[in-house]
Amino acid sequence: MSISTPGGPERRPTVVSTGKKPAAGRPASGAKAGSGKPTGSPRAGGKGPRKPVTPVKVSQGRAWGPIALFVAVGVLAAGIIGYGAWASFQGSKPWDKRANAIDGIANIRKSDPDSLKYESHKSGPLTWNYSPPVGGVHNAAWQNCMGDVYDAPIANEHAVHSLEHGAVWITYRPDLPKDQVDKLASKVRGVEKTLMSPYEGLDKPISLQAWGYQLKVDNADDSRIDEFIKDLRVNASVEGPTALCNTGITATGTTPRELQQQQQPTQ
Repeated sequence: MSISTPGGPERRPTVVSTGKKPAAGRPASGAKAGSGKPTGSPRAGGKGPRKPVTPVKVSQGRAWGPIALFVAVGVLAAGIIGYGAWASFQGSKPWDKRANAIDGIANIRKSDPDSLKYESHKSGPLTWNYSPPVGGVHNAAWQNCMGDVYDAPIANEHAVHSLEHGAVWITYRPDLPKDQVDKLASKVRGVEKTLMSPYEGLDKPISLQAWGYQLKVDNADDSRIDEFIKDLRVNASVEGPTALCNTGITATGTTPRELQQQQQPTQ
């Protein structure tokens, strides 16, 4: 075998054949690395080469938190948009259609229109088909309805004239609890074209009147009270929105004002 000398050209070593076969299990000289069987590290106990370890893939679950948040925001947005569209549609309806949609409302304009007719103002005690009355014949003077809260009964004759001017008249049983009366008063006080007073003989704790409409409820927390006021105040006026509610009768008592004056003793 020749060996390259330093500084000389590189030579591949020459293998001198001896005529002998290579020992079993050992590659012949000059054999390429990696040929034959795998040469991995032997396992303990001489059981052959160790098998390569396959990496374990870790499956990451879905990020449910952001997904749930996205879904919740979407549902909320859809609800807001849907309610806005519904409210807009409801608000675009004529006032009388909105009023007729109030659950439990009595539309006397439709069911008994003749009871609302009258020829002229009349003095003295009058009678009606409904209690409290919702329209029809009435006194020449109206009850002041600039958000007035009366703590005693008032004359029907004057209150009906207020209804003609577009007022909503809230009546309640005299024994209604104070907190309920206060809630009703908060809906009336300072609101033009509204008034309220106690009323004897109601078949429900609270009764609301507008010209030709009536709604009776059990308590002041009923949301239909606000609907009734919103839809019928001013709108139900027979004489238009400019009809006055000030300069009316402010005295309480169920007797018409002119009779009260006649009954007063002379000095």
